[in-house]
Amino acid sequence: MKVMLLKDVYKLGRAGDIKKVADGYGRNFLIPQGFAVLATAGALKQAEKVRKQAEIRRAELNSELKGLAEQINGITVTFSAKAGETGKLYGSITTQDVATAIAEKTRYEIKKQQVDMQPIRNLGEFAARVRLTMDLVPEVKVIVYREGEAFEETTQAETATPAPEAEAPAEAAPEA
Repeated sequence: MKVMLLKDVYKLGRAGDIKKVADGYGRNFLIPQGFAVLATAGALKQAEKVRKQAEIRRAELNSELKGLAEQINGITVTFSAKAGETGKLYGSITTQDVATAIAEKTRYEIKKQQVDMQPIRNLGEFAARVRLTMDLVPEVKVIVYREGEAFEETTQAETATPAPEAEAPAEAAPEA
């Protein structure tokens, strides 16, 4: 089935594009949700108009969300979790958990569908991408540590880091 996209669809195309999709995908999802219409002769004549309108909408949306993307980019989100001896979690950190943590830090509602990552099932450091628009995709750092013991190490590491920086200039001055 050929459809003309009315809105940008992630991993399919931009508004105004003519795409060949599976019958069920077009009939059961794209058309009822208002993302596409059947690619008839009349619809094809309006393709350029739809493209121009979508480009204007996309530019407005990108300019609105640019500040948010800068705010989200580089955020570090930490989770404590129960884990076994090998570092494998007893549960998992999902996109919903990451979206909730980002929302708490930025005060902007992020949907779990916007967070692009696989569920985290091990201890460590991971990267997650947040799809605000097709063009704005800031990256977030996710740190998962063992409940209890690793939290203390992280706190000590954060407090220990500024101290050597303060001592380094003091040491350099007597040597000079």
